[in-house]
Amino acid sequence: MPSRRKFLYTSAAGLAGLAAVPLAGAAALPQSLPPLSPATRPLVISTWDAGLNANRGAWKILGAGGYALDAVEAGVMVTEAEQSCCVGLGANPDRDGIVTLDACIMDDKFGCGSVAALERIRHPISVARRVMERTPHVLLVGPGAQQFAVAQGFPLEPQKLSADAEKAYREWLKNSQYRPVINVENSGTKPVPVGPAGGPNNHDTIAMLALDAQGRLSGSCTTSGMGFKLRGRVGDSPIIGAGLFVDPAVGAAAATGQGEDVIRMAGSHTVVELMRQGRSPQAACQEAVARIAAIKGAAARDIQVAFIAVSRRGEVGAYALQKGFSYALSTTETPRLVNSAYLLK
Repeated sequence: MPSRRKFLYTSAAGLAGLAAVPLAGAAALPQSLPPLSPATRPLVISTWDAGLNANRGAWKILGAGGYALDAVEAGVMVTEAEQSCCVGLGANPDRDGIVTLDACIMDDKFGCGSVAALERIRHPISVARRVMERTPHVLLVGPGAQQFAVAQGFPLEPQKLSADAEKAYREWLKNSQYRPVINVENSGTKPVPVGPAGGPNNHDTIAMLALDAQGRLSGSCTTSGMGFKLRGRVGDSPIIGAGLFVDPAVGAAAATGQGEDVIRMAGSHTVVELMRQGRSPQAACQEAVARIAAIKGAAARDIQVAFIAVSRRGEVGAYALQKGFSYALSTTETPRLVNSAYLLK
């Protein structure tokens, strides 16, 4: 048995030797990206057809030279207020018949805030921003998140399901089984006025990334989560590094789809790290999706996952596991809907 003194000496020597060995691939990481081109900014990208209206809300700020953080908050607030099946207080409830909301937001200085399992608050994204700006914390959940929201002046809304959610919940109660519906975002019953390019009701999540005229990146994500989920279930959307991640030196990414599978491989952070290693936003999203497919194996055909990404230079990319994912892109006042490339044929 070596003596304590010998152990400490050999351990210190080993650590010193390790410190002298360069990390594999470290030299290949870019120290900085080229300057932004004014032609590529501002811009905003968001998930699903709902992003068309959301982008219009964001562009009111971006087009006037405003801050990306303000834009991504205002943009998804439009979706929260639309009372759809899958975002905001009009959404489908959990299996106990209660609507719970999750949201997160992240700025260009690694500031971030989120809320999960929040009840009776119309705009969880704004509560998430207050968490970021007015507390030392990142994530507040459940009754504590609601208590904080009320203390910040957010009114409590009535605890009542929308007519569409009530109908859907009663149908679900007939068998009380949950099976993921691929691209449920594009197959609802209540029309949402998203213009001629948009489809009917729509998203389980809206995620948004923006790059403003000053080159500042920010992102947001808001959702009601999986319809008829177990009470207390939280997906990827309010989790920094899973549903959303912003690195001002590299880029930003956000996710939509089956949250559990995004969480298990830190999806949005993975996309940003792949961009740091030199991948384009499109290639980074594609590789992250491929990793999820490899993890899931044959079960990958039963779910949908997609990522959107923006580089600091203003490059945009998106990729989905399955056909049917679309995203809204705005580089002018008028947004356009883009059908994403996908992995499974």
